[in-house]
Amino acid sequence: MGLGTNHQTVTTADKFIPEVWSDEIIATYKKNLVAANLIKKMNFKGKKGDTVHIPAPTRGDASAKAAGSQVTLIAATEGEKTVAIDQHWEYSRLIEDIVEAQALSSLRQFYTDDAGYALARKVDSTLIQLGRKVQGGGGTAAYSGAFSGADGTTAYVAGSNTGSGALTDAAIRRSIQRLDDQDVPMDGRFLIVPPSTRNTLMGIARFTEQAFVGEQGNANTIRNGEIGNVYGIPVFVTSNADTTSGSTATRICLLAHKDFAVLVEQMGVRTQTQYKQEYLGTLFTADVLFGCDELRDGAAVALAVPA
Repeated sequence: MGLGTNHQTVTTADKFIPEVWSDEIIATYKKNLVAANLIKKMNFKGKKGDTVHIPAPTRGDASAKAAGSQVTLIAATEGEKTVAIDQHWEYSRLIEDIVEAQALSSLRQFYTDDAGYALARKVDSTLIQLGRKVQGGGGTAAYSGAFSGADGTTAYVAGSNTGSGALTDAAIRRSIQRLDDQDVPMDGRFLIVPPSTRNTLMGIARFTEQAFVGEQGNANTIRNGEIGNVYGIPVFVTSNADTTSGSTATRICLLAHKDFAVLVEQMGVRTQTQYKQEYLGTLFTADVLFGCDELRDGAAVALAVPA
């Protein structure tokens, strides 16, 4: 059976051969991977099953205690969150012997590095897309639970392309209030924005003032050209920020707490190689298996902004 064009040949891999290119092959663009390091994680590695049941206890109220009276028992109303482990992604390449013989040792290292980033992008994108469910959203790219980045109050409507606007200080403050109203802890909050919104924030004087942003170590983050935090909430820029289904290009900023979602890893990045004699080459495959879902609906706010 022929392989078509889905394999490396002397021609397609010539950039790795010393006669054509140097061995300093560097990936010039790597995705900013942030969400997987910000939300709640559960290790399910080595365990069997395709579903994880996570306890979801409810908050109780303290009761006044009168002298000589019995304590007031809180009714047990615990529920659970079911997370399906249904995300299996793989990255595979076939490297012919002639290519491996003529190419530098950096070839295999490049593919290993590339595979790791490709899989991480999938994990990150899947997690960020959980923002489609927040604030009662329907879980679709329409983002029915999102608000305008212009004020944080106007509802975003993908069908009519209304309720989108460049992120403002007022929208951030209103979104913070929404989390405060839900008793979401301040510690563990984060803000994920697309590159276009980073550009917007860098143009707002409040977010470039040293007194507002503060120092991190010996250098101010804005002075170094990097966004640090707003109102004590760290800001992360990623091109994996979600896109809505509206016909007008719209991206989503996500202000959230780490408990808004959970990542369950059943199998971390796994790398395998197998020699294929029929092709005189080595098959290289990396894959990952995980599940994720929203945990606490009120612990995140989605804001619609221009792409």
